Amino acid sequence: MKIAHIITRLILGGAQENTVLSCEGLDDLGHEVLLISGPTTGPEGSLLERVQRGNYTFVETPALVRAVHPMRDYRAIGALATVLRDWQPDVVHTHSSKAGILGRMAARRARVPHIVHTIHGMSFNRTQSAWQQKLYALLERRCARYTDALVCVADAMRKQSSAAGIGKPEQFVTVRSGMETAAFDPSRYDRATVRQGWGFHDEQVVVATVARLFRNKGYEQLIPIMQRAVKAAPQLRFVWIGDGADRLAYERQLKTYGLFEHVHFTGLVAPTEIPKLLAGADLLAHASQWEGLPRAVVQALLMQRAVVSFDIDGAPEVVLPGATGELAPLNDLDAFAAALVKLANDTALRERYGTTGRARYLLEFDHAVMAQRLAQVYDAVANRRPVAKLDFSAPR
Repeated sequence: MKIAHIITRLILGGAQENTVLSCEGLDDLGHEVLLISGPTTGPEGSLLERVQRGNYTFVETPALVRAVHPMRDYRAIGALATVLRDWQPDVVHTHSSKAGILGRMAARRARVPHIVHTIHGMSFNRTQSAWQQKLYALLERRCARYTDALVCVADAMRKQSSAAGIGKPEQFVTVRSGMETAAFDPSRYDRATVRQGWGFHDEQVVVATVARLFRNKGYEQLIPIMQRAVKAAPQLRFVWIGDGADRLAYERQLKTYGLFEHVHFTGLVAPTEIPKLLAGADLLAHASQWEGLPRAVVQALLMQRAVVSFDIDGAPEVVLPGATGELAPLNDLDAFAAALVKLANDTALRERYGTTGRARYLLEFDHAVMAQRLAQVYDAVANRRPVAKLDFSAPR
């Protein structure tokens, strides 16, 4: 089949990694693949070099930008439709909020036979104003009318969409967001060596975060959580993996709380560095305020590291209390801190959670499995079969 993927930009992020791995995996399966993106700008890093090395076709559309701009967005729909008419795909598969709406409008204008959209995280969410949530929900309901399949990275996305009146039950299917699971092998790395580079000792318990240093990623909650936890467990130390526009503000807050010396900043790192950095940690803290299904949580578990997360969106589908980690109610800072302290003081429990997590998710989140499942979705929509009846219980 000829399959066109559309995403707003190719920064270092979960939706972007998912999209690039989908293109690579579908190419490996013998499909003809086109990836369309807007310009990749910002401090978050870029996947552009990897995409340009790929065996599939890549087109950049300058009018497709992240910021909402009605006139430019209208031009973006026209530009996307032109590319699609020229390439004539069998399926258009859109990703992310902005490209998901404009891309589906363009695909309809270009009379593409089949349209698929992946919900990586809800375009309307608790971090937005009421009018923004209403507007995005309205647009999602309208686009769902001419979408053949709504792919969700977590069952939570299907439930939230249905609650908002988006789509019909037969349109939804869950396909886990794939990653290069073979790279997440704890036996490849020496924990002590990684920690030495951070200046942390063996007896200290290191908590990692993997997220952009930006609002809604949970740092406003995490800093007071850290203060509470360190008071009860002084052996705690923290490594923040990533960078972003709010780093200086967070550094000032850490100094105010007397925590700056407890934290090591890695800065922006390539995705290939994440397994090694997680190998040096003892557990992961995920305090994000909005997610689909957090890739960092799965990656930590693949590296046999226990997780503490807020109980939001898709997190409870992988952070299983008593099995792979601990959940705290959203923004219950005391409960989150208590969970960190509990794991900081129980090495055996941390190891048990990590071992269980790796065993559960090594195959389920493999990028090749994701590509195979997407190919089944495309086959189903091409043959007018409801995707909701696809059986993904056992990866092929």
